[in-house]
Amino acid sequence: MTETVKLTYQGKTYEFPVLEGACGEKAVDISTLRNTTGLITLDPGFMSTGSCQSQITYLDGEKGILLYRGYPIEQVAEKSSFLETSYLLIYGELPTQEQLDEFKYHVTHHSMVHESIKNLYDGFPNNPHPMAVCSAVVGSLATFYQNELDVRNEREVEITIHRLMAKLPTIAAYSYKKSIGQPFQYPDNTLSYSANFLKMMFCVPCEPYEIDEDAAKVLDVLLILHADHEQNCSTSTVRLVGSSMCNLFASVSSAIYALWGPLHGGANQAVIEMLQIIHEDGRDVKKYVQKAKDHNDSFRLMGFGHRVYKNFDPRSRIIKKLAHKVLDKKPNREPLLEIALELEEIAINDAYFIEKKLYPNVDFYSGLIYKALNIPENMFPVMFAMGRLPGWIAQWKELQEDKQFKIGRPRQVYMGATNRDYVPMGKRQG
Repeated sequence: MTETVKLTYQGKTYEFPVLEGACGEKAVDISTLRNTTGLITLDPGFMSTGSCQSQITYLDGEKGILLYRGYPIEQVAEKSSFLETSYLLIYGELPTQEQLDEFKYHVTHHSMVHESIKNLYDGFPNNPHPMAVCSAVVGSLATFYQNELDVRNEREVEITIHRLMAKLPTIAAYSYKKSIGQPFQYPDNTLSYSANFLKMMFCVPCEPYEIDEDAAKVLDVLLILHADHEQNCSTSTVRLVGSSMCNLFASVSSAIYALWGPLHGGANQAVIEMLQIIHEDGRDVKKYVQKAKDHNDSFRLMGFGHRVYKNFDPRSRIIKKLAHKVLDKKPNREPLLEIALELEEIAINDAYFIEKKLYPNVDFYSGLIYKALNIPENMFPVMFAMGRLPGWIAQWKELQEDKQFKIGRPRQVYMGATNRDYVPMGKRQG
């Protein structure tokens, strides 16, 4: 027998079915609420609202669980490559060797951008933020591939997926090169996805570039950890824009802008800035822990707690090991890592943080790793976007294939002025 929830309103009782997800989470189906009762729900920030039914990513914030298509993130990060993980998210299953080879081939051989796209970069100021450039150039791809924008044509969608996966690292690296005034580097089809990106970022024509395979592997894992995270702000943006049957290029362009916000993709940059403040103030970690606990102090510890996770972010355990792998290779131990470790040790044993469930999240260490890889802070959200791309694509694709497809149209509770007569200019009060 189906569980229901009863709502009594104006003397009438209405019943709404309770749906149960694959991992046991439950939701009240209120899709008929307005038609049957005339009511809508109000949920600022959509904290209690499910916008869709999805088969891509599952997370349990209370237990610290993250699954990609049912596979624990710990296993995926350890055993998979970023492109293999991308295939899993986009198509639903781990690929066979033949499927993976074909996917890699298409992504590798679509990595160059049209030469005319380079002209777009000349139109930007000399020091543009790479996120603004990335979003603009990704959106412009719709003008270069106008014959492949039909969201209901499987072949056109497939080609667009390959192009986006292949070209975003090139677009991102070019955005960085533009911001520092260096010449663009063409992709190298002999390299892996992450190694190719690092070469485009840091290679210059006047000297050879040596690939650091450890750095490329670490970057690959970082991208995997960011590949999807359920219905967050940028993913919801992809779905909302895509619900108008807008093409994938434009939908991802909008998601990049959503990710640019400091409350979303800028969190790891904020962690670095916080650690630098502590470092410059004599590395007195305990002082800043006390400041964070003082409600009258504006200082906040960045990289602790999560809107969804109320336990350890499972990605933070993986990324902590990566941080040591990269930073321990450096001749001089990174002082910011020492501060980060001390902060973590205090926080996980302090009653205040335990009570509020403020555990280190993925952003706590990712900025340190990017810094160790010589990636500048303004590129941190771009790295996030590169990692999140397969998740955006998978979510957009799932939406387009949904038999209950509808254009997104949230409601509102209007609190403004009621009906009033128009006041002529001469009678208006200042």
